[in-house]
Amino acid sequence: MFSAEIIWVAFAAIIANKLRSFLTMLGIVIGVGAVITMVALGTGAQKAVEEQIQALGTDLLSVMAGQSFNRGVASANRVSLTSDDYYALKAGAYALKAVVPEMSGNRQVKYGNTNINVSVVGTTAEYVAVNRYDIEAGAMFTSGDDDARRRVAVLGFGIPNMLNTNAAAMIGQQISIRGLAFEIVGILSEKGSEGWNNRDEQILVPFKTGEFRVFGSNRLRSINVQVVDPDSMTIAMIGIERVMRREHGIQPGAPNDFQIRNRTEFLSTAQETTQTFTFLLGGIAAVSLLVGGIGIMNIMLVSVTERTREIGIRKALGATRKNIMLQFLVEAVTLCMLGGIVGILAGAGGAIALARLQGWNTFVSPQAVVLAFLFSAAVGVFFGLWPARRASLLDPIEALRYE
Repeated sequence: MFSAEIIWVAFAAIIANKLRSFLTMLGIVIGVGAVITMVALGTGAQKAVEEQIQALGTDLLSVMAGQSFNRGVASANRVSLTSDDYYALKAGAYALKAVVPEMSGNRQVKYGNTNINVSVVGTTAEYVAVNRYDIEAGAMFTSGDDDARRRVAVLGFGIPNMLNTNAAAMIGQQISIRGLAFEIVGILSEKGSEGWNNRDEQILVPFKTGEFRVFGSNRLRSINVQVVDPDSMTIAMIGIERVMRREHGIQPGAPNDFQIRNRTEFLSTAQETTQTFTFLLGGIAAVSLLVGGIGIMNIMLVSVTERTREIGIRKALGATRKNIMLQFLVEAVTLCMLGGIVGILAGAGGAIALARLQGWNTFVSPQAVVLAFLFSAAVGVFFGLWPARRASLLDPIEALRYE
C-alpha cells in the first residue's frame, strides 16, 4: 500500500464519521484555543510592562525617605527628605545629568465653578525631560519662573477632563490652587498610571513656588535623579549615598535612613511576576489539550475495535504492520492538526475580542501559534501511537473471524 493511498484511506475514515470526528477534534480545539488566549493575555501584560520600562527610562534613580535606626532598632519617626538634600545632591554628587525634587500633596483646585481635589507637585523645569513627558499644549514653566516664584501651573493630561473643559482653551487662563491664582501655561501629554499613582491627575508648579506659597514646607516626597548614562548607575548610587549620609549626619557603620531605588526594578519584578502568571495560565490551559488527546486515544481504540474485520482484510491483501500502523497514526495526527488549526483561529479571535471589548492588553505571538500547532501534532502522535500499534499487531486470521 503506497503512502498516498494510506493517507487517502485515513481521510476517508475521518469523513465517513463526521460527527465523531468533530467531537473528537473539539477537545483539541478547546485546548489549543485556551492555550493561545491565555498566553496572549500573559504576553500582552508583559509587553505593557516593557513599554512602561521604556517610558520610565533605564537611567533613573529615586531617592526616598527611609527609617532611622538606633542600635539596630527602627525609630517610630520617619526621616524626611528636604530641599537641603536636593541642593546638596545637585552640588555634590557625580555622574548625574539632572536632579529633580518632588514635593506634593492634595490641594483644593478651582476652575470656574468646578472644584476638585488633586495632587499638586512642586518640581523643577527638568521634570518633563527626566520623566519623558511631552507637552500636549502650551509649554513647561522655566527655571526663571522657579527662581521668581511665579504662580504658573502645568496640568496633567486628565485634569481638563476633570474640570469639564477643553485642554487647549485652558492655556493662559487662571486656576485657583489653595485660594491662590495660578496661570495655566501648559498641558502634559498622557502618561497613565504608575502603580497606584495616576500621573495624569496632577498639577505641576515651580519648586520654590510650591515650597513657599503652596505647601509652606521644605519636605520632599522624593528626589528623582537621571544619571549621565545607564552604565554609570552604580557610580551614581555611590555618589548619592555619600552625599546623603553626610547631609543626614550618619555615622560610619550606621544604616542609611534613606532609600535609593532604581525605578525599573519595580517594573522588572512586575514583569517576572507576569511571566510566571503566563506560564501558569498556559499550563492550566494545556491540561485541557491533554484531556483532548486522551479523548482521541479513546476514540481511536474504539475505531480499531470497530474496524477489526477491515484490518484483517487489508492484511490478507498484503498490507504490512507498518501500513496499518501508519494509517491509524495519520488519522489521529490529522484530527489533532485540524483541531489545532481551528483552535488557533478561535484562540486568536478570543484574544482580539478581549482586547476590543474589555480593553485588556493581548498579543498573539507567532511563536505561541507555532508551538501550539506543533504541540497539537505531538499530541496526535503520542496518543495515536498506542491504538495504531494495537491495530498493527492484530492477527489477520483472528481479525477476519471477528464479528
